[in-house]
Amino acid sequence: MNSVLQAEGQGPKPGAAGAPKGAHPAGDIFGRFAAYVEAEIGVRLAPSKRMMVAGRLRRRMVELGYATLEDYMRHLFRDGALDAERTEIFDAVTTNKTDFFREPSHFAHLTAEALPQAIARRGGTHRPVKMWSAAASTGAEAWTMAICAGEYARAAGAFAWAILATDINTRVIGTARRAIYSDQILAPVPPELRARWTMQGQGAQIGHARIVPELRRHVRFEQLNLLDDNYALDHDIDIVFLRNVLIYFSAEDQARIVERVANHIVPGGVLYLGHSESMIAQSPTLAQIAPATFRRVV
Repeated sequence: MNSVLQAEGQGPKPGAAGAPKGAHPAGDIFGRFAAYVEAEIGVRLAPSKRMMVAGRLRRRMVELGYATLEDYMRHLFRDGALDAERTEIFDAVTTNKTDFFREPSHFAHLTAEALPQAIARRGGTHRPVKMWSAAASTGAEAWTMAICAGEYARAAGAFAWAILATDINTRVIGTARRAIYSDQILAPVPPELRARWTMQGQGAQIGHARIVPELRRHVRFEQLNLLDDNYALDHDIDIVFLRNVLIYFSAEDQARIVERVANHIVPGGVLYLGHSESMIAQSPTLAQIAPATFRRVV
């Protein structure tokens, strides 16, 4: 593939599926399941999350003919079904909270500073500005980035740009690719921007709108696990949004993820973290320039 930004999901780590981290009593099958999930994607599942997991996996359990969560988990471990079920598992246990224009100061900074700096660094309109939404969920963040890029182009002149948006959860990636949202979800988008950058649904789609093709052609959605040792991505990305996902990882994994992500940012490029995560970016390659906003310095 020779597209502007490349990404692909990584396979299981050697030995991970057969031997999850951590020791658990023989009868603690949920503990084994939780250890597998943490080892693979960093999500911690306390025993109190058992009912939540059962609810999210219920559709899959019914499809396979298992009456209880324990039956399904015995299928995973006894029958060697972990690899076959990993996508179902990861889709079930990941949290997908997102909103358009969430933490709006970041998008103001994107438009006022990060985009013009990236365009200048790329030499005008000839080399595309590369952006990455690293925990894209259902796509609201990536499409907000695209709206900002579209608005900047209207005001300052056309420029080449591309957004890669990634998530571990394949179901939310599907939603993001469709780019169709209810009026309620689109409520944070200012009316003039919504009128310009979405198409109102008709018939059965009344009450919904779709992002316009002019933006959709710039954005690509792929699966990626932030815990993977390597990301199949370019190393000269101008702008990265890595927001409100690090809180789900251990301190050690947080540091490793930030360092790996920073290695894919061009010197002078910008990294945005969630406002509750700004203290996590303790990397010598990053300098804070605004609240939860960092510049790659080396």
